[in-house]
Amino acid sequence: MTRGEGDPATEPDRQPPSVADDLAREIKRLRQEAGISQRVLASKIGYSRQYVTMTEWEDSNLPSPELVAAIDNALEANGALVTLRAQADGDRRERRRAGASSLTNADEPGKSLAANVFSPFNLESVPAGYAPDTRYAESVAWSDIERVKEAARHAATTENLHGGGSANTAASQQLYSFAPLVRGKTAPETRRALFEAVGNLSGVAAFAAFDIADFTTAERHSRFALWCADSAGSWELRASTLADMARMTAYTSGADNALSLIELAQVRSDRLSATTRAMLSALRAQFLAALGRTDETLNEVARSDDYFADSVPGEDAPWMCYYDEAEHLGSTGKALIPVALARNHMDLAAPRIGQAIRRQGQSYPRSRTFSLTRLATLTMRIGDPQEAAELGLQAARKAKELHSQRIRDELQVLTRASIKHLGIPEVYRLYGVLTDEREAFEVSS
Repeated sequence: MTRGEGDPATEPDRQPPSVADDLAREIKRLRQEAGISQRVLASKIGYSRQYVTMTEWEDSNLPSPELVAAIDNALEANGALVTLRAQADGDRRERRRAGASSLTNADEPGKSLAANVFSPFNLESVPAGYAPDTRYAESVAWSDIERVKEAARHAATTENLHGGGSANTAASQQLYSFAPLVRGKTAPETRRALFEAVGNLSGVAAFAAFDIADFTTAERHSRFALWCADSAGSWELRASTLADMARMTAYTSGADNALSLIELAQVRSDRLSATTRAMLSALRAQFLAALGRTDETLNEVARSDDYFADSVPGEDAPWMCYYDEAEHLGSTGKALIPVALARNHMDLAAPRIGQAIRRQGQSYPRSRTFSLTRLATLTMRIGDPQEAAELGLQAARKAKELHSQRIRDELQVLTRASIKHLGIPEVYRLYGVLTDEREAFEVSS
């Protein structure tokens, strides 16, 4: 790549910082001035550390009034943060009104997506740090795009085989290396492919970071991927990116917020492949289940099955290659676990997860470990504890080969479910293995 003048048409106008950004910076400044960590502040106000972390993210969701009030009180801000939050809310509404007044229906490749004006994320400028003015290509060729695609494939393969820990640093380095391409001159027929390729690589890097609980990096990479999707006019990449963001949100701040994101991803679903619609419905079912809406969950799983039955080979975007029959069964099976527990009927979920395990091959050991752990936990709670212990030991052995904080979190759920059956020798052995593994990981961390 060589330095040169960028194409003005590919460079969105930079907008002034929002009041929400000012709020995030002020919370961080006051916390640091008080000399306390995010974890300590979270403990003082009765929220999780993830909630406190996200209040300090710029270009992100506006924290709730209750959370800001609690932080204001803990940091002795005398109402300054509450006032700033109210100003940020007004500023956000004004920006959205301004954006809505300029909506277009431009769906052609290379034009931005009007639906993204409703996104809770700032898509008005290139996220800082990805495409500096001092380092970008004069022009972009198809060979450059192929290199980006290959980097994404390699990072995704590494993550699937070994977990996010092995892929995280390498994927981020590759992303920062290739991201400046978006400022280069491109022919109209290559522009969409470029932005999709870079956006997909950013999404892979985001999920690798998320897998090891590096939420700050995951959130930044996700927003850049979403910006790429918007700039490319790619409904498919937009939907997939929002789906990943919904998964992350469910993990850090609950199913209700995740449900809002997945429903945003389903806007203009007529533009999406049947496979993508199946994936989105499976995720929506998971979030509905977590909220206790069991009848809606069952309906959404049925809808996901219908979409998946309509999938056409070769129609899907390259980044959707992971969503095969095994992934569909595992994803919908996960959605049905809360329903099975609520109705005390294992067969509502277990057969799907069991089929997923049998179909998840050597290329997806992490997915298979997730499925084994979930089936073991479900079986431990309402099935045969001895069978659950056997499944759990398989999962624990597989987990040793993967650097994934999320898998360790799932194994902790299995550990807690095992406690009431410790009188059974097989379960007692499993419990010992799980607790030993947890202690070893905490020491190494």
